[in-house]
Amino acid sequence: MDIGIVGAGIVGLAVARELALTRGARVTVLDKEDRVGAHQTGHNSGVVHAGIYYRPGSLKAKLCRDGVALLREYCAEHAIPYDEVGKLVIASTPAERSGLRAIADRARENGVPGLAELDALALREVEPYAVGVAALHSPHTAIVDFPAVARRLARDVEEAGGSVRLSHPVRALRETPTGVEVLAGGPDGPRRLRFDGLVVCAGLGTDAVARMAGVAGDVRIVPFRGEYYALAGDARDLVRGLIYPVPDPRYPFLGVHLTRRIDGEVLVGPNAVMALAMEGYSWRDIDLTDLRRVAAWEGTRRLAARHWRTGVREVFGSLAKRAFLSAARRYVPALTGADLVRTTGGVRAQAVARDGSMVDDFVIDTHGRIALIRNAPSPAATSSMAIARHVVGITSLLDS
Repeated sequence: MDIGIVGAGIVGLAVARELALTRGARVTVLDKEDRVGAHQTGHNSGVVHAGIYYRPGSLKAKLCRDGVALLREYCAEHAIPYDEVGKLVIASTPAERSGLRAIADRARENGVPGLAELDALALREVEPYAVGVAALHSPHTAIVDFPAVARRLARDVEEAGGSVRLSHPVRALRETPTGVEVLAGGPDGPRRLRFDGLVVCAGLGTDAVARMAGVAGDVRIVPFRGEYYALAGDARDLVRGLIYPVPDPRYPFLGVHLTRRIDGEVLVGPNAVMALAMEGYSWRDIDLTDLRRVAAWEGTRRLAARHWRTGVREVFGSLAKRAFLSAARRYVPALTGADLVRTTGGVRAQAVARDGSMVDDFVIDTHGRIALIRNAPSPAATSSMAIARHVVGITSLLDS
């Protein structure tokens, strides 16, 4: 069978590899960028999530736990650095203790190993410069270079006889009685490609591809930009691993945290502001067509009406460095403004339902010979290999 994959991020490449290696499919990955992992894969903090936060029984909970094991094994096999630096989720006030206990209960139900609930003194044995009234310690939460994983997955696809066609934006597609026809543009102009089935792993471009397929669906992607600062110089020594707040349960975002990366850099962030373009990596990135489509979705209007105060606070945080500093100093009070230097951020493809709710779980559905991953935010990179197995298992692309 010939299967097309739209999207050369870590999820799309993992799906392509799974199809090629376990089902014997001839796979072709199409991406409009000139490199793999150009968007969400290449703009995240590099955390391999352990499965602490996710609702037990959800796809996120199951595929995150399965994905950690698969990713750790894959990195060991291919000598990709993988470091279990550990995570502290810190309650900074007594009022946050109940939220911390709820997270601990979820984590245990999800089978997260090695968890320990710590008091104010014990948490400083893990992170000497951190403060709080209590914490949950996940010692096996890790960090990795996800773009390096994506590049290795692309090599696997090609070594299995597949192809990864970069600079090949999908311009049109249609389902036929015998398969799917895709018009994809390369350096020499668009070409018509024919596949027996198509898997869409397009991230920020999901809605655009879904419109081409005529399956708009009941959720839409709303882009949220996450901005970061990096710690400068000796300030990096103030953080050993990962320091997270107790998250607000109303949102799928985890709040401003401190994250050591595999290259030794330490990030502070992200916030979450609605971007002005699907690929709106800064306030200067504005796409009026994207804005009109996002604003036209009734779910966006309901989301804004419900949470506009939070949105205003996030915009203020985006424009004021002191807001980031204040959030970081709740957990590491030794930090100063001079320790924070603005660095690159990313854009999260967040699905929003018609009623204005932000979809928390992964969403994968099929329409004939087309499978669409409609919502795959964090921990999708962690879960990528497990998502691939799940997609291959639930779709009938190879059985039709």
